[in-house]
Amino acid sequence: MAATSQAQAQARASQSDTPMENDGAAPESQDTPADGDNNNNNNNNNGDARTSTPQPPPPAPPIVPGPRATRFQELYAQSLKRTLAKLKWDNFAACYPTVASKAEPVLKQVQTQMAEKLAEKCEREFESILIARQVVPKLNDLESLVADATHRRISSAPDAPKPTPPHLLPAKDILSAHLAPSLASHQSLLNAKLQTAQSHNAILYEQIRSQRAEIEALLGSLEAAVGDVRSANAALAPVVDQLAAEARDVDKAVSE
Repeated sequence: MAATSQAQAQARASQSDTPMENDGAAPESQDTPADGDNNNNNNNNNGDARTSTPQPPPPAPPIVPGPRATRFQELYAQSLKRTLAKLKWDNFAACYPTVASKAEPVLKQVQTQMAEKLAEKCEREFESILIARQVVPKLNDLESLVADATHRRISSAPDAPKPTPPHLLPAKDILSAHLAPSLASHQSLLNAKLQTAQSHNAILYEQIRSQRAEIEALLGSLEAAVGDVRSANAALAPVVDQLAAEARDVDKAVSE
């Protein structure tokens, strides 16, 4: 009997433990969607961050070099090519005779790589100098200036006086030529300010004219009123004494 009751107690204990294990497993199944939601939210936030990133502005169009700029670049390329051509195998092998005798292919490969690296570095430095110094735009400006001068020389009259060479110009003219661009910008600014001041002055002048007309109208009406008062006084002058006597009599009667 004791063994039977003990077995029944163990069975009841095992049955009571089973729902607890199921209950403990339930929160795990409930936490799983929460983790998925967090991952989705993180993905959405990352997507929003990527979409909100401002796009960089488009690069400026490259400046097309003119004839002088093109010739200048070609001259540099030819000079660089001729300079690197001096790096011949005989001269290079003379610097490393042991390596040239034992590993000639390797040394030739090093020579080729060195020449390519030097050419690439020189070209990159040359391009950076062109951009920093604005060589191409300035050469294009020089090209347009020369073309303009040529056109003026061709279109000028045969008996026109020859222009003075720049090295013979006086210092005052040279200074004026250098200051002309900056002075022109200041002059345009001053002209704009002058026009603004003139427009304000015109508005003020119209206001003053209207105020003067109003003052003259008021003075005219005031003079008319003064004339009416004077004419009334002139009309009442003969009976003023009589009216004054009657007024005194009335006051005396009222006071008594």
